[in-house]
Amino acid sequence: MILKFIFDRLAALLGLLLIWPLLLVVAILIKVKMPGGPAFFTQKRVGRHGRLFTMYKFRSMTVHHSGSSISVAGESRITPLGAKLRHYKIDELPELWNVLIGDMSFVGPRPDVPGYADVLQGEDREVLELRPGITGPASLKYRDEEDLLARQSDPVKYNDEVIFPDKVRINRYYLHNYSFIKDIQMIFCTVLGKHMKYNGEII
Repeated sequence: MILKFIFDRLAALLGLLLIWPLLLVVAILIKVKMPGGPAFFTQKRVGRHGRLFTMYKFRSMTVHHSGSSISVAGESRITPLGAKLRHYKIDELPELWNVLIGDMSFVGPRPDVPGYADVLQGEDREVLELRPGITGPASLKYRDEEDLLARQSDPVKYNDEVIFPDKVRINRYYLHNYSFIKDIQMIFCTVLGKHMKYNGEII
């Protein structure tokens, strides 16, 4: 995956150089529309080999909340501006910094909070060989995850018993069937909101 490593660094650097004005505008909007807190949200996530790292995102929630680590569409803790940032994935743009410094990749499993990927057992732990990604096959399949969870009577249980195990399955396939061309395709599908065929299913 040397080509992937080189692409991540160069593309992240170029991306940050090109979109820094947008990052500045969004940060100012958050400070104006969502006062009383920082523009950026930081959280410890599980990275490659189970190592914890600090992930950077734009803040999309109220400062003081005690909600679950599972986000559901329509939650009161998500502000109106935050909902728009999350819908268009703008809240994830600061993760380009994580890619640049090597904590993340453009494509890979989404970085989980402690208590999920780091407690996997047996062969499922092999997904920790991958750097977490801004997007990936599981992210594309569950691009409407928050809306899906909002329709469940027990969102946490549905995530733990249905969505998370399926993501592990998809990410294990990604590890064993890596393709740089597929990576590029997934990036374009993420940006353009398109679907693609992957491992016999539409994601």
